[in-house]
Amino acid sequence: MLTRFRHRFHTALERRIPEKRLFLRTDTETRFVRLGPGTQLIAWAGSTAIVAWAIVATAILLMDSIGAGNFREQAKREQAIYEDRLNSLSAQRDARAAEAAAAQERFNAALEQVSVMQAELLESEDRRRELERGIEVVQATLRRTALERDAARDELETELAQMEAAGGALPEAARAGEIEATLAFLADALADTAEERDTEASDAALALSLAADMENELKLLEARNDQIFRRLEEAMTVSVEPLDKMFRAAGLPTESLLEQVRRGYSGQGGPLTPLVISTRGAGPNPDGQRANRILNELDKMNLYRIAAERAPFSHPVRDRHRFTSGFGPRWGRMHNGADFAAPTGTDIFATADGVVIHAGWLSGYGRLIKIQHEFGIETRYAHLSKIRVNVGQRVSRGQHIGDMGNSGRSTGTHLHYEIRVGGKPVNPMIYIKAAQDVF
Repeated sequence: MLTRFRHRFHTALERRIPEKRLFLRTDTETRFVRLGPGTQLIAWAGSTAIVAWAIVATAILLMDSIGAGNFREQAKREQAIYEDRLNSLSAQRDARAAEAAAAQERFNAALEQVSVMQAELLESEDRRRELERGIEVVQATLRRTALERDAARDELETELAQMEAAGGALPEAARAGEIEATLAFLADALADTAEERDTEASDAALALSLAADMENELKLLEARNDQIFRRLEEAMTVSVEPLDKMFRAAGLPTESLLEQVRRGYSGQGGPLTPLVISTRGAGPNPDGQRANRILNELDKMNLYRIAAERAPFSHPVRDRHRFTSGFGPRWGRMHNGADFAAPTGTDIFATADGVVIHAGWLSGYGRLIKIQHEFGIETRYAHLSKIRVNVGQRVSRGQHIGDMGNSGRSTGTHLHYEIRVGGKPVNPMIYIKAAQDVF
């Protein structure tokens, strides 16, 4: 059966592809190679397969080339977009830095102005006290002059009554001489009284004029004090409200925070002492109350400035860097910090005053620094290439504490930065962005 099938297949193949001979001639002999139908079929099939493979391979290479070209073009476009985005972010960062510098200058100018105004306020209060004492002296002089005038008038009436009572008992000549003497005395007394009256009237007019001038000057001083108070209140509003907003944006309880700072405040001078202006035994007048409110705001602003130094509001990386990952879920797990990428060895800075409680290797964190700050806040700086502080060392805000690296469980050189409040991780960008809106 198989033999007959082969015979029929060979016969049909010979009819379609007859046997051929390939002659090979040299100088000495001639040879030929017989190409049977099967050999020709195999050669034809092989040639066809090679041509088909060449066509398919060429098509694949051509498609890959076209695809690679499109991919390169797309990569170039994405790179251009990414560079534009980087330039935009860089410009925004520079603008923010310029705004922060301008805000700092305005803040310093406001503080200087507050100091000047406070000195002017104290000087004006001293002047006001001098004017009040001058008015009191003038009023005392007027009262004394009125008493002397009344005494002179009573003395004159007494003299006249005595003269009338003694008129009928004296002899005529003696009476005439006595009358003349009495009249001369009375004339002199009247002249002295008139002169004294004129002097007192002149003194009274001068005192009234002086009192009117003092009253006008006092009104001018009060108006100037009111203007100074308004400017101080505006300066306090501009200075204190952004700080209060910054701490509230960071989720920190401002009242308890300020109270904690106040208890631990040991700087020179201490809290400001309230002013008492012209109390005269009573409570503070409206100006005194306004001055005390301003002093309280100054005290509050100073406490905020101290607290700002002790809370991690600054950025741990000051050189050029990229924000590569934020706080929140990532790859099915919680990412408890923010990642900033920059070249290996980039300086890492402490974001607030504190004490180093860990400086060494810690599992996935790699080389890790932990700093304990005030208000129950802890910051962590992970994946470092080098640690430049020791456990127990007190560090200041902005101090160089380590270098950026790729240690621990990390896919590339970057800083993993964490903030924990009461042991719970919080988003570090809340603090950084809150500070960017103020400083």
